[in-house]
Amino acid sequence: MQWQNKLPLIAILRGIKPDEAHAHVAAVIEAGFEAVEIPLNSPEWEKSIPAMVKAFGDKALIGAGTVLKLEQVDRLAEMGCTLMVTPNIKPELIRRAVEHGMTVCPGCATATEAFDAIDAGAQSLKIFPSSAFGPDYIKALKAVLPPEIPVFAVGGVTPENLKQWIDAGCVGAGLGSDLYRAGQPVERTAQQAAAFVKAYREAVK
Repeated sequence: MQWQNKLPLIAILRGIKPDEAHAHVAAVIEAGFEAVEIPLNSPEWEKSIPAMVKAFGDKALIGAGTVLKLEQVDRLAEMGCTLMVTPNIKPELIRRAVEHGMTVCPGCATATEAFDAIDAGAQSLKIFPSSAFGPDYIKALKAVLPPEIPVFAVGGVTPENLKQWIDAGCVGAGLGSDLYRAGQPVERTAQQAAAFVKAYREAVK
């Protein structure tokens, strides 16, 4: 399962705990999300991720972010993860995740990094941190990238500014602190998830 015909918004639930995960993941999926990332610097991710794969793996891409090591990729594959997100470009990580059949969305900032990721087999890219570069930078970068490679904006994306990233050529976005902050109530997650889905649908009309 790749991004075609899927809502291209990634819920980044950084800092979520195992006993909170089910309710928050359920909330974002109910809002329409079809990709959920639990970063590996979250507490006890070894418990949260396989539990979410088991509960929601038939409804969405479920996987991990902030993946930095090959052994982590192998462990995630054993858990049944279908999504791997990285903050940087490490070709051997990308190749390994692709071999495991995962959808890979590595973080890059420059054309060199983007093409290194594509050469390693990445099926999508995230421009990170997007807010530091701005939509015009992404628009210029998109001009040289293969048009079939989806580009996600990650970092500083809100429901209010999502449209500017879509207009710059991003297919969608990864959503972190404006969607979920560690410890926040499920109601807040549901509210923000709905706001992002609405903003995306309005942006692509």
